[in-house]
Amino acid sequence: MKRMRIPGNLQKKLEPIARQFGEVTYLWVDSLRYGFRRPYEFKAVLNQMDEIGVRSLAIVVISSFFVGMVLAVQVAYSQANFAGRVMVGIGVGVAITKEFGPLLTALLVGGRVSAGITSVIGSMKVTEQVDAIRLMGASPAKKLVFPRVIACLIMLPLLTAIADFVGILGGLVISVVDIKMTALTYYYQVVRAVTLSDFFGGLLKALFFAFFISLIGCYNGLNVEGGAEGVGKATTRSVVASSICVMISDFFITKLLLIL
Repeated sequence: MKRMRIPGNLQKKLEPIARQFGEVTYLWVDSLRYGFRRPYEFKAVLNQMDEIGVRSLAIVVISSFFVGMVLAVQVAYSQANFAGRVMVGIGVGVAITKEFGPLLTALLVGGRVSAGITSVIGSMKVTEQVDAIRLMGASPAKKLVFPRVIACLIMLPLLTAIADFVGILGGLVISVVDIKMTALTYYYQVVRAVTLSDFFGGLLKALFFAFFISLIGCYNGLNVEGGAEGVGKATTRSVVASSICVMISDFFITKLLLIL
């Protein structure tokens, strides 16, 4: 039986991707190995929770509110009859909790967070602060990677839950003001349509998104080369790579949740 041979050009393109995947995996394993050892980095985790979560709150609230309003308008006016009004709360509630809440939050926060993580760690790498951490006998994975990943895993699902609530609230405002629906009718539509599995499925997506966003940002920051220009290029790579990973993983997680 003959082995399948990979064409030379394709192999050259796949090798860097496979190598980077292995390096990212090793970085995560390394951060887990050292992250749970004493002394614990509680203060660093709290600082990163503030940077990643609290400082991203305004972006998430404003964006999700208007997305909820847009969804309500689209559902109502795409079916310009009584059926359109009946579907507003159902459409907004399900779309926000299952898809728009986690995805929009990940893309908005991911762009900001992955760029911030890469620029900070990259600047430390360029100024040899990362090497200084190693010389002191500490692990950069413990000091720099682990707190950021844990903080992102905590804060992104919380931001997603807030985005769900605010997005549904935005749909309520349009339903009452523009579509002339009572708030109680909209409320009952949302409650009947949105299940706990929809809500927690969205939070599960947010966990995976948070993992990709934070780890990609840390990896690119630790592998910066070429001074300030290299930091800029690494930051761009982080934003692009994290966005692509979020979109691809969103599809596969959605399919998995539908099967389960």
